[in-house]
Amino acid sequence: MHFARNSALAGLAVIPLAFAQTYTTCNPMDKTCPNDTGLDSASFACDFTQGKSALASWSTATGTSLTYDGSKGAQFVINGKNQAPTISSDFYIFFGRVDVTMQAAPGVGIVSSMVLQSEDLDEIDWEWLGGDGTQAQTNYFGKGNTTSYDRGTYQSVSSPQTIMHTYSFDWTQEKIDWLIDGVVVRTLMYADAVGGKNFPQTPMRLKLGNWIAGDPATNAPGTIEWAGGETDFSKAPFTMYVKTVSITNYNPAKEYEWTDRSGSYESIKLVDGSSGSSSSSASGSSGSASGTATKLKSTAVISNSLNTVAPTSSISVKKAQAQDSAAIVASSNSSSTASTLKSVISSVSASVTSAAASASASASASKSSSHSSSASATSSQPAQQSTNAGVSNTVATGLFSVVGAAFAFFIL
Repeated sequence: MHFARNSALAGLAVIPLAFAQTYTTCNPMDKTCPNDTGLDSASFACDFTQGKSALASWSTATGTSLTYDGSKGAQFVINGKNQAPTISSDFYIFFGRVDVTMQAAPGVGIVSSMVLQSEDLDEIDWEWLGGDGTQAQTNYFGKGNTTSYDRGTYQSVSSPQTIMHTYSFDWTQEKIDWLIDGVVVRTLMYADAVGGKNFPQTPMRLKLGNWIAGDPATNAPGTIEWAGGETDFSKAPFTMYVKTVSITNYNPAKEYEWTDRSGSYESIKLVDGSSGSSSSSASGSSGSASGTATKLKSTAVISNSLNTVAPTSSISVKKAQAQDSAAIVASSNSSSTASTLKSVISSVSASVTSAAASASASASASKSSSHSSSASATSSQPAQQSTNAGVSNTVATGLFSVVGAAFAFFIL
């Protein structure tokens, strides 16, 4: 079923979307969304060598079943195609430090990931390619902006697939540090991210996962090239280990409220869980906050907490789009992809019907209609697209191609 759907989608060059596994279910820059559930203490830690009990504050992706090693911790195992074991924290932090002691998975085309991501697609990444035994990759994105490919860097690290290392983010409103074993290897200043416009600055949750970028059945040629080549599944299993996770939240709160659609850290209010009040102006380097308290009703939810999807950097899917715009990268791991895609194609079909009716009355009106839709197709890895992602150029490229694709999808 997955392969059939992917084959049908591969011909849909008219839809410039790559269905990302790191995505948002409600973008606060587009509409009013529920508050983000915060980590209301200054610190959080878990030790996966203790077994399943350490998973208490995490949600697992569809199809994820972790096993545990008494010395190495949680095992994220890929035994074959269409697997992407992933977990996401059940809370968000608003500036802070994250330390993960882990061992990346081996295997050409296998990608291990450690990602902080917000609901408006701010993102901070560590990634490891299974075929690269000397480097780790860093990356970041602001508001899902992938208009350039110069954000990523490669950092030297000794045998990440065979040796445990501690990888860290230290994230404040002034800068982001990436660290390996306590040593800063990269720093991004606020002003250096397009004057702060692309600087990640909204509440984020942590995602850890192991996924396949080297399977030609589900990935575009550009993605496979980035990942080092095609995956040889005869060499499975490919196992990523996570031993411990330590998180410091510089702005503890029960919830984080988005007070406007600017996507600025200054717009985020800290909601006090004990009193139901909130305070504005969060600090980027401590747990303090100041402002006038106002009464708020708690509406906190964890977005897609029981159906989290795999976290990977946007660079992989965007490189695939740049090198092979006709390819569609579709998920074969998360069942939520199907419902998302059906929603997208249903919306497109409605637009096509309207455009066709208009065309019968006026050819010029039809031409204008075909250019009326515009949206962003941002993503953080090949597989599943956000529910708020647009179908911007669908009608513009070919109305009838989309209708045919919609019929093909529902038949499959």
